[in-house]
Amino acid sequence: MINIRKFAAIDIGSNAMRLLIANVVEQEGKEPQFNKSSLVRVPIRLGQDAFTVGEISPENIERMVDAMKAFNLLMKVHKVERYMAFATSAMREAYNAKEVVALIKKKADIKIEIIDGKKEAAIIASTDLHHLIKSDETYLFVDVGGGSTEFTLFSDGKMITSRSFKAGTVRLLNNMVHDVVWDEIEKWIKTNTADYDEVTLIGSGGNINKLFKMSGKQQEKPLSYIYVNSQYAFLNSLTYEQRIAELGLNSDRADVIIHATRIYLNAMKWSGARQIYVPKIGLSDGIVKAMYYGKI
Repeated sequence: MINIRKFAAIDIGSNAMRLLIANVVEQEGKEPQFNKSSLVRVPIRLGQDAFTVGEISPENIERMVDAMKAFNLLMKVHKVERYMAFATSAMREAYNAKEVVALIKKKADIKIEIIDGKKEAAIIASTDLHHLIKSDETYLFVDVGGGSTEFTLFSDGKMITSRSFKAGTVRLLNNMVHDVVWDEIEKWIKTNTADYDEVTLIGSGGNINKLFKMSGKQQEKPLSYIYVNSQYAFLNSLTYEQRIAELGLNSDRADVIIHATRIYLNAMKWSGARQIYVPKIGLSDGIVKAMYYGKI
């Protein structure tokens, strides 16, 4: 006997907003299966507002309300039994975030929770990482967002330490990440990985997923440091327009992908990692799983 339940996750990031609708297939005696039913991504770059002027602009508030109304209708049509909506870095920093949250609740009937970097990292890390993490190895999990990057170190199957830095792609795009932040990241990575002979990176985020897709590799295969480095040089050699026209990148991906690649490259360099695995996971996947298992 098979039972299918529907859950939805809304991820309000600094570069885009996503609605993930997932089918959870329950079968007696088997682990539940999580299948993507629908994924809608709306390129509303909230970080451009929050990190430069400190508030979400009236235009983007309007776009957010419209997007949330659409998300609500989609969840209704899909007969979703439960949803959660989490906002990250941009909304954490916008001083009018509370008013925006209240307006969306009133106009679109969607309740949004603004979460900190630590909770964000924990939700993402609680996804399918245990399938990927071998108990006798060491991994540095790197999740690059528009506003911040979360680093989590795993060893012997356990989480050792985690830290969130205000170094995201939209901030880098606006020249808002100073050398001191890069120095802090370098010091944190080197200090925390120093005791381990070999570290492997696990990458999460829309940009590394795109890089992986462009490589044509099979899902379980890692990308090498050499490949990521050569892609970084290749992307840098193209203009913004060429990245859209020749590589088929979305306009809101074509400018930030270079900055994201730089973060992953530095993380590999400073941890001594020669490979990066790219599982298909993100905040929305983590929200669905955490909801299903009653963790949130």
